[in-house]
Amino acid sequence: MTKQKCDAGHPRAKGDLLKIRRASALSAAAIILTLGTACAARAETAPVGVPDKSFPESITSTSDGALYVGSFNLGGVTKIPTGGKPEQLVKPGAGDSRSTLGVLADEKSGTLYVCSNDISGFGVAGPSETKGAWLKTFDLKSGTPKGSFALSDPKSLCNDIVVGSDGTAYVSDSFTPIVYSLKPGGTALATFATDPQLAPAKDGVGLDGIAIGADGNLYVTTFVPAKLFRIDVKDGNAGAVTELKPSRPLDHTDAMRAYGNGFLLIEGNGKLDKVTVKGDAAEIDTIKDGFAEPVSVTQVGGVGWVAEGKLSYIIGDNKGKDPGPFTLTPITLPK
Repeated sequence: MTKQKCDAGHPRAKGDLLKIRRASALSAAAIILTLGTACAARAETAPVGVPDKSFPESITSTSDGALYVGSFNLGGVTKIPTGGKPEQLVKPGAGDSRSTLGVLADEKSGTLYVCSNDISGFGVAGPSETKGAWLKTFDLKSGTPKGSFALSDPKSLCNDIVVGSDGTAYVSDSFTPIVYSLKPGGTALATFATDPQLAPAKDGVGLDGIAIGADGNLYVTTFVPAKLFRIDVKDGNAGAVTELKPSRPLDHTDAMRAYGNGFLLIEGNGKLDKVTVKGDAAEIDTIKDGFAEPVSVTQVGGVGWVAEGKLSYIIGDNKGKDPGPFTLTPITLPK
């Protein structure tokens, strides 16, 4: 779905040239056509549609350009292969999952991490009767359920996931000031970090996006109030929690993904940003504005794919109105 180097090349030796000259015109045409089709698929940079009324909340990707998107209301995970049509990888309700928020593809372990939640309190029933907030794991290729791990607090909302180089998964909890961890082979989530600064505002949503910086520390956002934090990590343990000072005010800070030496950040008021951390300061540069209630971003090569959730049409002021089609939008990223 992103433009990659794609070149049929030229014969470098006389032997190769003779072989090509001896090939039939039909075979040569077939080869050219095949290569041209493959290149066109990989160069695709048009918006990609997701199922109607699916209200995506998070998006992730794999190195082959495939996109994976969950559904706030329908549950499950849809996979969109490079140049292909959407296919249901994780069926709604699979593995006792319910509404799916954060999704993260970890190719190293062959695992798809999914935040599953009972959000019936918001008026969204979801595809099952499973109560509580859970981190669910599925096989990345087949979508087969692998594991299920409960967030401990009854008020918890599993929001997003990041995986460290050692395979440890970290999970943000929007309704408590807790970041959980799950080590490879672990059977239960553990509290990795907690701090009053990470608590949600009254009747608000706290911890949201989570990413690991080039310095090895954890970085998180809180949705309301919109803030950025660094959680120092040393020898696998959490240290100080520091609020970062942004170069301009932020609005509903949502998903965050590592990007180069910084991060890609979604602001719920319509922005995709590039974040560069310098000490305890965060330089915010807007890459693109004008999205319709964006919720997440993933990087494939030099392109960022942005998911527009339009959640106000299911739990907000626009509830009951037609949200229109849902698409994943490609944006060329700055170097």
